[in-house]
Amino acid sequence: MDEALPPMVDAETVVSERPRDHKAELRLWLRLLTCATLVEDEVRSRLRNRFDVTLPRFDLMAQLHKAPDGLTLSQLSSRMMVSNGNLTALVERLVEAGQIERRNSGSDRRVVNVVLTPAGSAAFARMASQHEDWIAGFFDGLDEAEIEQLMVLLGKLKASTRAAIHPTGPTP
Repeated sequence: MDEALPPMVDAETVVSERPRDHKAELRLWLRLLTCATLVEDEVRSRLRNRFDVTLPRFDLMAQLHKAPDGLTLSQLSSRMMVSNGNLTALVERLVEAGQIERRNSGSDRRVVNVVLTPAGSAAFARMASQHEDWIAGFFDGLDEAEIEQLMVLLGKLKASTRAAIHPTGPTP
């Protein structure tokens, strides 16, 4: 007889069992983290199952899609917030798969740009369309006004976080 698996318990759930033990800001952070993790895990799974591609490969292709003339490895690593070492292996696998190629820069032959191939562009277009539909589906429970309200509030959170990380005034 198959037994049902117990529901997954995340940090937010654990903290919510004793809310008075934790500040509202911590509970909010855990809620944001839980939501982001749920979405990311599901996107990873769908990309793997539907397209046999990893999220890092999709992310790299997305960066190149936005830069038709290509990007250097340094530019890619900065945009993707990964080391050049991690990126090199990822690029190599996509080159071998025919999804991207390396091209010398016209202005400086020492500079190599990475660009999507036509096959890579077509594959990314199919994945991106599905990805956009998946993301929209995750937000089906919100109406336009709620989405806009969340955008405003998350914008304030982003600004507050940046100010806390990079204060412009004297440190108290």
